[in-house]
Amino acid sequence: MLESIDKLAVEVFGERLEVATRYAELLTCEGIEWGLLGPRETDRIWDRHLLNSVCISPYVNRDSLVADIGSGAGLPGIPLAIARPDLQVVLVEPMERRVKFLDLCIRDLGLQDSVQVVRCRGEEYRPKAGVDVVTCRALSSVEKLVGMVEPLLNRAEVLAIKGDRASLEVEEAQDYLAKKSLTAEVIRSEVGGSLLGTVLRITKA
Repeated sequence: MLESIDKLAVEVFGERLEVATRYAELLTCEGIEWGLLGPRETDRIWDRHLLNSVCISPYVNRDSLVADIGSGAGLPGIPLAIARPDLQVVLVEPMERRVKFLDLCIRDLGLQDSVQVVRCRGEEYRPKAGVDVVTCRALSSVEKLVGMVEPLLNRAEVLAIKGDRASLEVEEAQDYLAKKSLTAEVIRSEVGGSLLGTVLRITKA
């Protein structure tokens, strides 16, 4: 890791940095071999994926149940579970190959007590226990995201990791959000003055 990223990783993951490092190895080996990440992602696995995934952590209450919708290779759910062992994290993913990789990661990293995988589409996920936070990365629009998780929003809030267009997306979706009685805010998540990522928070008005 670069020195600046190394310092951030220590601050974010603390005594569980070794677990995070092992997850990075799984992503850059099996993850690439299985086609879950592109080979060009190896050099930016920490800043683009692991550290970015934990940008929602300051906004998740202690002991929350978090559902990672469309988890893919486990981002952001697995880094969040590593950094926050107080959380229960459910990785929701429909594709069998990805589910097998997630199961491998959970076993290898020793996360069986705090992380589970549910194989289904995000819009089909109906948990028995109440979810406190719904999270995801890289879903294309506010409308698509809300449509996918709307039944969960009576109790849960959405903390979605977005890119530079987050504020514009919220502005474009204002009428839609108002009809759904939802509010949205964009948060720049920083640690030690370094930007980890941009968080879109959606809650009931």
